[in-house]
Amino acid sequence: MTDHPRHFAPAAGHDWLLPLYDPLQRLLGGDAARRRMVELAEIAPGHRVLDIGCGTGSLAALIAKRHPRVEIVGLDPDPKALARARRKCDRAGTVALDIGYSDALPYPDASFDRVLSSFMFHHLEAEAKRGTLSEAMRILAPGGALHLLDFGGTAENTHGLLGHLFHSAEHLRENFEGGIPALMREMGFAEAEEIDHRSSWIGRITYVRGRPPA
Repeated sequence: MTDHPRHFAPAAGHDWLLPLYDPLQRLLGGDAARRRMVELAEIAPGHRVLDIGCGTGSLAALIAKRHPRVEIVGLDPDPKALARARRKCDRAGTVALDIGYSDALPYPDASFDRVLSSFMFHHLEAEAKRGTLSEAMRILAPGGALHLLDFGGTAENTHGLLGHLFHSAEHLRENFEGGIPALMREMGFAEAEEIDHRSSWIGRITYVRGRPPA
């Protein structure tokens, strides 16, 4: 953490919208999308899993319910979102929640088997995206994997609606036309590729996986 709070995008775009974030996510198919993400991540007993940009804790709580023998850590810069995450995760199982930024992870090298993030990456500016990928690679153990769930696909079909709803159109452009796997490869990830996708009324949702080089 830095001495002075950095700017970050709240989960719902504005603090006053935070109570509406989980209902909106459910309406947009976020719960189903996260369930598929957990399946694709192939989490195994004994794994240590980090959810970066955990927000209100929906993904971390889902992992705790499905994988009780896994150590789960959620990280987010928003203390208000983390307060909601704590209540949710306490019901689901044991989850450690930390305050911090995805491009300055407060964890040792090679300390996680999986790093996951859902619907967070598009909020980041280009420098923060590169920093986040660099930090994810640093903390992944040999054989580990980074899994990102976010918007992607064709900019012409998706950009305007997503930009209006999430107030991050300028950063969303970098997600389209295979932008996330390309950036992961640029940052040194191996096997960086889209491994699944689904369509929703808001646009195309992509699942991207990358592994540290052997």
